[in-house]
Amino acid sequence: MASGQGQGRRKRAVAVSRRQCPAAPGHVLATERLVLCPVTTDDHAALLALWTMPEVRRFLFDGAILSAAEITTAIQDSARDFAAAGYGLWLIRGRDGTDLVGAVGLRPLENLGLEVYYSLAPGRWGNGFATEAARAVVEYGLGPLGLPTVLAEVDEGNAASVAVIRRLGMIPVEVVPGLLGPMTRYRTAS
Repeated sequence: MASGQGQGRRKRAVAVSRRQCPAAPGHVLATERLVLCPVTTDDHAALLALWTMPEVRRFLFDGAILSAAEITTAIQDSARDFAAAGYGLWLIRGRDGTDLVGAVGLRPLENLGLEVYYSLAPGRWGNGFATEAARAVVEYGLGPLGLPTVLAEVDEGNAASVAVIRRLGMIPVEVVPGLLGPMTRYRTAS
């Protein structure tokens, strides 16, 4: 998949220290500005804080407030999925490993395949971090995981996510009903 910024440049191998991903056993992804670390139980408070922000949960959870128990389940599901299939949920941090930017993951979308999803802390919006993190996950899915395609599902009113998906080169395939109105499903271009 062609990337917008950095197109045509060779990717460099990037070393990730224990400081950047202290508890991550594997599946760490790194970009020029970000480190993506599989979530662990140590990340519960950070994920709860991120996912309970009204601006974040508006489209990701259709406005629903997740409980601490639901966050625990999400972390456990991610650990299980990483162990069994190599995908799950990553926390997005700045390259120094301390600055929480957001979360990104791969999860099943009905019985259609895996979808990329992401959420950023509102103070991190508008810097290209969602595109950078989602691109790393999509490339991981298409590369090392060997997926034939990666999907995305975006609420019609979520213009920022539509822009991210378009920058990833994904194409619309259908419109389906959602709780907040129509949602467009996308897939990576063949």
